[in-house]
Amino acid sequence: MNKAYRRSLDTLMEYFDLGPTVALTIILVSATIIFTGVIFFVRSAPPTELTFISGPEGSIFHGIAVKYQKALGKNGIKVNILTSNGSLDNLNRIYEKDTKVDLALVQSGSEEEGKKYRRLVSLGGISHQPLFFFYRGKPIERMYEMKGKTIAISSEGSGARKLALKILKLNGITEGPNLVTLEGEEVSKALLEKKIDGAFLMGEDASLDVLRKLLNSDDIRLMNFKNANAYIRKIDILHKLEVPEGVLNFEKNIPSENITLIGPMVELIATKDLHPALSDMVLDAAMDIHGNAGVFKKRNEFPVAAENKIRLSDDAERFYKSGKSFLYRYLPFWMASLLNRILISFLPMLILLVPAVRSIPAIFRWFGKLRIRRRYRALLKLEEKFMYENDMEKLKDLFAQFESIEKDVQRMRIKAILADQFYMLRSHIEYVRRLMVSKMSA
Repeated sequence: MNKAYRRSLDTLMEYFDLGPTVALTIILVSATIIFTGVIFFVRSAPPTELTFISGPEGSIFHGIAVKYQKALGKNGIKVNILTSNGSLDNLNRIYEKDTKVDLALVQSGSEEEGKKYRRLVSLGGISHQPLFFFYRGKPIERMYEMKGKTIAISSEGSGARKLALKILKLNGITEGPNLVTLEGEEVSKALLEKKIDGAFLMGEDASLDVLRKLLNSDDIRLMNFKNANAYIRKIDILHKLEVPEGVLNFEKNIPSENITLIGPMVELIATKDLHPALSDMVLDAAMDIHGNAGVFKKRNEFPVAAENKIRLSDDAERFYKSGKSFLYRYLPFWMASLLNRILISFLPMLILLVPAVRSIPAIFRWFGKLRIRRRYRALLKLEEKFMYENDMEKLKDLFAQFESIEKDVQRMRIKAILADQFYMLRSHIEYVRRLMVSKMSA
């Protein structure tokens, strides 16, 4: 090991005409920069595992998370799915530092008033989330007609509950014994068994089967929000959604008329430290999962660079403008990740290393030139004093100072690259010696 080190040092000294101090300095600086690059390279590796919080098991939100699990799994990324009570629960749990959650489905408007979600970012909107209100009895046109009747709202922690309470409050219906907490299968069962008069449902906590069951029931009606424009002005996160007649079932003509619904947008929320490579992969999966046309969306309408209370991440903004980064566009995830890390880690290192290594010999050469110039300066001053001095004692004293300078120069160790300047200094010293001896002998 020592022999190899010594051989490397000697080679460096011989090839670049460096002294041991300069060569050792270059080796230490290079090793430090390379070591820093290696550490950054290791730490910059994207994780191969994500935790995705969705909604109740069997809900539409949960089904969306499963689609991401399959899509990302093709690139070797394991997705762990957590169940929850809905949007509010998702938002609170991904916001908590102690809970390791990377991604969450959150409907717009779930944020608490005045609360800053600085450690969270949005990856954009992925779909509209219609608010369904199913009810029994004769057709109604306004929500206030449900006053005094039993209405089911979703459980605590769901965005559906928060939105339903806002809608009811606008219609003069406040929390009380007539508002009951039910969700999913419980809602459809209670409606069909006439235990409740109406119910709010959203995809975050209800399954497609529950929605189909209620839509296909002859005894259950779907509320047509004819005053949707008023709602979307009162609650700014709402959108107006149209359900054309027969679009859900042409044979049975469901719905039997054009239906207007209201609902917020669903956002994909992530922690701000989500690795850029994973952000790209998640959004690429979102393009496949949400890009097709549907009842409430046109083809390629989603995902979209939309943000509400939580800001859009820089990586997402870049993705929506230019798509996946070059390497991830054409190479498998693992290879693109490796090459990207090499570029990020070692390219800046080379940019630093090359000028650093080149500057070290230059710095040492500058110091060498400075030493020579100092002796020249001392020699010039001494020569000037000697030439204008006539007192023999003082001349002898000046000659003694000259010999001191000469001995100092003889002890100097100079690199070969400065040999011409060094020998020039010695020849000038010899010239000054002859002048001094000549004057003192006269």
